[in-house]
Amino acid sequence: MWLDTPMTRPLSSPLLVIHGGAGTIRDEDREAYTLGLIAARDAGFAVLAGGGDALAAALAAVKVMEDNPDAFNAGTGGSPNARGEVECDAAVMSGADGSAGAVGAVKTARNPVLLANKVRLETPHAFFVGAGAEALVDDPIDNESLLTERTRRAFRAWQQGAGKPATSATVGAVVRDARGDLAAATSTGGMLGKWPGRVGDSPIIGAGTYADSRVAVSCTGKGEAFIRAVTAKALAERLAAGAALEESVQRALEEVRGFGGSGGLISVTKAGELCVGFNSATMAYAWRAEDREGAVVGLEAGVFLL
Repeated sequence: MWLDTPMTRPLSSPLLVIHGGAGTIRDEDREAYTLGLIAARDAGFAVLAGGGDALAAALAAVKVMEDNPDAFNAGTGGSPNARGEVECDAAVMSGADGSAGAVGAVKTARNPVLLANKVRLETPHAFFVGAGAEALVDDPIDNESLLTERTRRAFRAWQQGAGKPATSATVGAVVRDARGDLAAATSTGGMLGKWPGRVGDSPIIGAGTYADSRVAVSCTGKGEAFIRAVTAKALAERLAAGAALEESVQRALEEVRGFGGSGGLISVTKAGELCVGFNSATMAYAWRAEDREGAVVGLEAGVFLL
């Protein structure tokens, strides 16, 4: 359901929006995306309904998508790089206290978003990559375990010059809990055939992931453009300057386009506004509040209040 004007909701009303990536989602994949979104959305909202905080709910939702290799490009089923290895990126941020954690180019973590949260909770730092990030993995797995038949086929097609899959399938969640606190989490396997060591916008605080006391944002799409536009933080700064959420999302997407990129983002404000925007062919997203819920593989680019 799309609204013409923003809907604010009582501060005690929990809210959650998730995304499963932007690009061109094939018709034959739509059901898997939709079912995967619903499962993740409901897992996150169950945490909120049980009194859990915003970041715990975001982690629960993203973990479900990381564990779903049939639809999403995060954790198991992440896209192989040019060497055929899966390298994952993830970030989390709490708007309640500004704490954040991120990991990049991780090869042995089943759930990169949980590793990012470990960085936030258990280290004095905010971002680990490569071997340093691997050393923090509690139960490392073989990289082959992150590959699936679907991603192996995609990699073989890429090697043969048959092109890349049309969707990034990055996953993310933004949440407002019953205390009014906000949080964001994003996880991705990155681009198929990317150069080894390439890190996109997802784990970069302020580019692909951001949360403060006003808004939480998670992005998906061509990461290089979102990095250059510092998309998530720029959106937050517009809100702080008095701009409306819908306008702020539209401007953010225009800036991404200006850097040659396409994709989308999800956002939730402390006031209770929910907004999704994308300039790609499609975007997969879902939302839930006490008064409404939905799951969409959007076919019409634009900015939508939920």
